[in-house]
Amino acid sequence: MGREHWKKIWVGSAGNMVEWFDWFVYASFATYFAGAFFPEGDDTAKLMNTAGIFAVGFFMRPVGGWLLGRVGDRRGRKAALTLTVTLMSASAVLIAIAPTYAVAGYGGAVVLLVARLLQGLSVGGEYAASATYLTEASAPRHRGFASSFQYVSMTAGQILGLGLLLVLQHTLSADALHAWGWRIPFVVGALGAAVVFYLRRTMLETEVYEESSGADSGDRGTLKALWAHKREAFLVIALTMGGTVAYYTYTTYLTKYLSNSAGLPKQTATLVSFCALIVFASLQPLAGRLSDRIGRRPLLITFALGSTLLTVPILTMLKHAGSFWPALGLSLLALVVVTGYTSINACVKAELFPTGVRALGVALPYAIANALFGGTAEYVALWFKDAGIESGFSWYVAGCAAVSLVVYLAMRETRDIDLGRVGAAASESKRDQLPVS
Repeated sequence: MGREHWKKIWVGSAGNMVEWFDWFVYASFATYFAGAFFPEGDDTAKLMNTAGIFAVGFFMRPVGGWLLGRVGDRRGRKAALTLTVTLMSASAVLIAIAPTYAVAGYGGAVVLLVARLLQGLSVGGEYAASATYLTEASAPRHRGFASSFQYVSMTAGQILGLGLLLVLQHTLSADALHAWGWRIPFVVGALGAAVVFYLRRTMLETEVYEESSGADSGDRGTLKALWAHKREAFLVIALTMGGTVAYYTYTTYLTKYLSNSAGLPKQTATLVSFCALIVFASLQPLAGRLSDRIGRRPLLITFALGSTLLTVPILTMLKHAGSFWPALGLSLLALVVVTGYTSINACVKAELFPTGVRALGVALPYAIANALFGGTAEYVALWFKDAGIESGFSWYVAGCAAVSLVVYLAMRETRDIDLGRVGAAASESKRDQLPVS
């Protein structure tokens, strides 16, 4: 890959990293600010309140996917990526200055809710714009490798958030963290977004988009155009289902599970997540490059089969891990399995759609799947725990993976698709139009 391609990947990934830093620090610091916005109650109830607001952000993602996907297809990937980071910066500032329950009653929770709605809008478009940009900006034989940086940057954002949490845990008292220290990461996120805003204003548009910008301009990025590829859209929802549940289970929810269910100290639980995610991020390009050699389906099938069979035993053993090393080993095993999905799902979805509807085609169905499954994963887990049947969540995750396994077995390979001729090929052959074999 040439220097120009690396530059595009770097700029796209840097913005994605800041977006997901802001998105994940909400979950990572929830145990500290949960009591700030709600009246006194048991810890699980307060976590369910903050998890509920976390889930609300996901329900705005389809709206953001539609609006920003339309911008990405009609105005360009650069325009969409610049707008997403602007919205994310605004939401980080709102959370940083939100008043507590003691100061404004439920007013602070309302500010928190508005901020999460803005984050939902932003991330709803960010994923698709970034996935589309990274896929289009790379050479055909390197698309899997290049698009793997989607989750490298997402995970890097979470690693930075967890790293900051570790620093604050060792430099501030628990009282200080609960009182005001939890605001620090949101200030950092807002400052980082300002830097990325500048970087994205100077980024280069993809050649694939520029070459097609004059064609079918009337229907670009519209729901009408997406409906012409409805089978691909439903395929995105189905293939995302198992992956997004597993990903959020072993990333955003893992720290809470280790501290709230396994009984590990918060510092130990955070360190387990931090170390596991570093390894996880390093695996993404390796798996992406492997998919460029052997295809996308083998990795997806391996993920779904492993997640279906191993989720229940992994989560059961994690609950009884007892210390750092067993917890880390089990977490790494889970994340190695999840890598089969995360490393290539961005390019697989982008490869299904023609250029004029690619951003919207990835954004809207992916956001719907995340609203239904990914965003609710933490809340569902806590609901099972509160109901006294926590093991039910393990079976729920395994069941979602099993559904996606059926889809992966039926779908066609997308590795060798010409991005510039997806729409043309579909019009030439009914067989090529169908997303399943």
